[in-house]
Amino acid sequence: MTLLALLRHAETAWNAEGRIQGRTDVSLSDIGRVRLRGSSLPPACLGMRVVTSPLARCVETAALLGFAEAPREPRLMEMDWGQWQGTTLEALRRSLGKSMRENEDRGLDFRPPDGETPREMTARVSEWMRELHEPTLAITHRGVIRAVLALATGWDMLGRPPAKLDWTAVHIFDVDAVGQPHVRELNVK
Repeated sequence: MTLLALLRHAETAWNAEGRIQGRTDVSLSDIGRVRLRGSSLPPACLGMRVVTSPLARCVETAALLGFAEAPREPRLMEMDWGQWQGTTLEALRRSLGKSMRENEDRGLDFRPPDGETPREMTARVSEWMRELHEPTLAITHRGVIRAVLALATGWDMLGRPPAKLDWTAVHIFDVDAVGQPHVRELNVK
C-alpha cells in the first residue's frame, strides 16, 4: 500500500462566489492566501513527495506551503466543466430545470456541454494512482478528491457523498498495487 494524501487548493474569488472553476485558471484570492499562510500540514504529510495540479490555484497553494518546485501532474486537474465554467450550479439548475436534474441524476456519467464526466476524470486519476510508489501529497481540486472518495467507497456520485469532507483538511488514502484507493482517514488537520 502507498500512502496518498489529498489537499484542496486554497480559496479563490470564484470559490467565494460559488462559481464553477473547472479548468479555468483562477488564482488564489487574497483571503485564500492569508488563510493558507496561517496553516500547516498535518504530521502525517511530513516527508511526503509533493505533486500539484498544474492550475495556478494549486501551484500557488503548493508554493505557499513551501513546495514551489513541486512537479505538476496534469491528471490532477479539476473536471472539465466545458461551457458551464464560470457559472454557478444554482443558476444552471434555475435556467435548465428538468434537463439539469436529469443530467445530475446520471451520477458518474453527468456531463456538462463540451466537458468531461466524473467517470472520465476518475479514469485519469486512477491511471495516475497506479503509478504511485512512494508516499505522496497531491495538491488538487474538490472534484479530484470526490473522485478518489468515490473509487474508495463505491459511491456512484448519486445522492450525498458517503462522508462529509472539510475542504481545508487533508484526506488520506492507502492505494494498493493496482491503484485502488482505500480510505485511511478523512478531514485530517
